[in-house]
Amino acid sequence: MNFAAAKLTIVGAISDDELQREIKKVENVTIHPVGAPESTVNKSFWESNRKSITASVSLITSLIGLMFQENSVSAKTFLLISMVAGGYSVAIKGIRNLLRLNFDMNVLMSVAIVGALFIGQWKEAAVVAFLFSVSEMLESYSMEKARQSIRSLMDIAPKEATVIRNGKEYKIPVEELIVGDVVLVKPGEKIAIDGEIIDGTSSINEAAITGESMPVGKNIGDAVYAGSLNQQGAIQVRVNKLVEDTTIAKIVHLVEEAQNERAPSQAFVDTFAKYYTPIVMALAVAVTVIPPLSGGDWNRWVYEGLALLVVACPCALIVSTPVAIVSAIGSAAKNGVLIKGGVFLEEAGNLKAIAFDKTGTLTKGEPAVTDIETVSRKNQLDILEIAARLEKLSEHPLAKAIVHKAEENNMSPHPAEGFAAITGKGASGRIGGETYYIGNPRLFEELHGDLSLIEERISSLQEQGKTVMILGTKEKILGLIAVADQVREQSVEAVRELKNAGIEKTIMLTGDNNKTAATIAKRVGVDEYHAELLPQNKLEKIKQLRDKYGKVAMIGDGMNDAPALASATVGIAMGGVSTDIALETADIALMSDDLSKLPFTIRLGRSAVRVIKQNISFALITKLMAVLLVFPGWLTLWLAILADMGATILVTLNGLRLLKIR
Repeated sequence: MNFAAAKLTIVGAISDDELQREIKKVENVTIHPVGAPESTVNKSFWESNRKSITASVSLITSLIGLMFQENSVSAKTFLLISMVAGGYSVAIKGIRNLLRLNFDMNVLMSVAIVGALFIGQWKEAAVVAFLFSVSEMLESYSMEKARQSIRSLMDIAPKEATVIRNGKEYKIPVEELIVGDVVLVKPGEKIAIDGEIIDGTSSINEAAITGESMPVGKNIGDAVYAGSLNQQGAIQVRVNKLVEDTTIAKIVHLVEEAQNERAPSQAFVDTFAKYYTPIVMALAVAVTVIPPLSGGDWNRWVYEGLALLVVACPCALIVSTPVAIVSAIGSAAKNGVLIKGGVFLEEAGNLKAIAFDKTGTLTKGEPAVTDIETVSRKNQLDILEIAARLEKLSEHPLAKAIVHKAEENNMSPHPAEGFAAITGKGASGRIGGETYYIGNPRLFEELHGDLSLIEERISSLQEQGKTVMILGTKEKILGLIAVADQVREQSVEAVRELKNAGIEKTIMLTGDNNKTAATIAKRVGVDEYHAELLPQNKLEKIKQLRDKYGKVAMIGDGMNDAPALASATVGIAMGGVSTDIALETADIALMSDDLSKLPFTIRLGRSAVRVIKQNISFALITKLMAVLLVFPGWLTLWLAILADMGATILVTLNGLRLLKIR
């Protein structure tokens, strides 16, 4: 049973009809085959509005009953109808749980209503039944609102797709698509299924998946995701996943599972309620029996005992945590952050330090040309063009950076003749009958021997964390090209926002050299850095940080940082949309490469922890104050249920506030 998602999963060799007959003996539920579109399941008006209708009938009949003379047949008839309408479902559940010796809130309310009738308090019994039915209706509404925030994710993907088969276009349900089908997506349409573009280019808005509002340019060979919006050109997409395996389906499934995971505070509340309820019942019996045996009035103390039962009902306490967790995890998912459970939500709210991987997290992980310096008569564009022609056929990341820079300058470099890679050093080729070389300083030390004329300039660039390549021939050096990994635009702001959110220490862990690490750390603004670390060294650093700060998060790409991510209090994967492994292994996955989601996640976690503490404290204090009113005789039954209902509504509304955090 997944309470947060309102789903009961049943596995077994039994027909749907048989299963439906058996289930109806317990509860009125609808059989829904796994993988079938939920929109096909239509609830009747009564099923959708039962609690509202019964609460309304209870209210109207109790008001009519109160209009007649007290204890008249007419008054009792309408008050009885009010009790049945408002308290029938409570009584059924109460009897069932009593037989199981499970003393929950339904048992307490049933005993209170029957007890009030027993001592002739018909009005009180009717008001208690009505108020509790209102409380149940509002609780059901608020939980459904939180659940709907997740279901709405699934609804953003179209239910039909235009498939091209045998040269013809067909509109079919997405459940009928198979891997290998080709789907046509026109401008302005939503993509119905995960796949790969095989024809056309477009700009795709992936906000539904990543939370990013800026569209992403897509070309042939690029992946697209169900639920994203095709904004420009018509594209053809080859299906590579079935509808139940799409990224958005995985997100919904993982979020529903996460919402059902018990957070530490929820585990505390459940354990507390397990012992609290029997103790309250024993106390109520004591209040009912002991004073009359000492000469007190039976009617008065039976009434006070019933009032104690009602006011001590742990409704507000039990709902205080799950509604906050469901709301927070739903809010996170809608903003492109996947939190894998209530425990990780709470841990994120208690973090003291965050460790970052450098490449691909704080930086883009893609080198780019930063400097072109000439040491000859050739200008910078000449040097760039020669370098790009030499590197045109190379697969090395630094070579690609140079070619990309040339293309940005509207060049269309043709490959040099006789291209040859020089392992670990560079490359060579002929241009216009001249042999040119490009590579690291070691290559030109072998060619020229003495680099003293440019040594200072090389050192200056290297101290800035840049990789330096030299361009020249066997006779002379023409220029220097510096390449560096680029810091993400959001990194500086994200680190600053983390400090504002209450993170005490930010640390960068990288396998890169010390000079590069120092440069990036200074530029981004992290408090400290550790360079030249192997995966096992990162793991060791995380253990040291945990010893020092207690609660430490590690954020990385979900692959080479796996040991450190696993060891951290919370492992956060960057760019979950690009890798299934990040979705499966991380405690929290940022669905885009946007680091600004990280401060949002920390703020959400802190808000969730704060709301849960507020709810638990408020629920317990309210109960304690009301219990103290029992002994002077100031607490009436209707006031008791009003206090209980009010507390439940307030903690529910407080939890729902987390849906609004952006």
